[in-house]
Amino acid sequence: MKILRLPKRAVGYIAWSIVLLVAALAAAGAAAAHGLGGKDAAFVAGANGPDVIPFLYLGAKHMVTGYDHLLFILGVIFFLYRLKDIGLYVTLFSVGHSLTLLAGVLGRIEVNPYVVDAIIGLSVAYKAFDNLSGFRTLFGIQPSQRGAVFGFGLIHGFGLATKLQALEPPQNGLLINMVSFNVGVEIGQLIALSFMLALIMVWRSLPGYRRMAIAANVLLMTAGFVLIGFQLGGLAYGAPS
Repeated sequence: MKILRLPKRAVGYIAWSIVLLVAALAAAGAAAAHGLGGKDAAFVAGANGPDVIPFLYLGAKHMVTGYDHLLFILGVIFFLYRLKDIGLYVTLFSVGHSLTLLAGVLGRIEVNPYVVDAIIGLSVAYKAFDNLSGFRTLFGIQPSQRGAVFGFGLIHGFGLATKLQALEPPQNGLLINMVSFNVGVEIGQLIALSFMLALIMVWRSLPGYRRMAIAANVLLMTAGFVLIGFQLGGLAYGAPS
């Protein structure tokens, strides 16, 4: 197979662009996370009866702009090379967050949004630390990667659920609307995943990938701790989550 060779300047631009993308997602995550606001919030709060298409759209939009979720997914797929493995781990994450999203809203399971979002930040830092072989290097162990992705998927689902619960959507048509929203989340996840995979595949063909990958995961871990601090600050001082 012929290896793509680009000028060194182009290689540097692409590699640094990916690292800066991670940094931008981190900064945006601290600022926006995955809240529903404005007209979207008003629509959810006022939806009286089944409304499939709008909730599909809102679910997809919510995931595509949910920077904390995207950072975690990026960490999950970072060093996965086979589509079979990518499909397995993304499915574990999807099943986890689908279960708790639906259970949280339909079953009215209430959890503290700041605590949940802080754990979501922890999930980002955890996966980046795992990608850097932190557990093996410092502790001589390797926790179950599949179990971690599924477990954190459950937490991410509660993160989605808390935002919907805060809007107190009407019970009329709630089941259909929440299933539609969840399907939309999966569509948004596939869109984001396709974009990230395309970038990573190009990046892997370039010289210096390993060095830049380490820098990117350090940024991911930093982003996770920033998200944790942001949410713990909200828990302590009551700032908007």
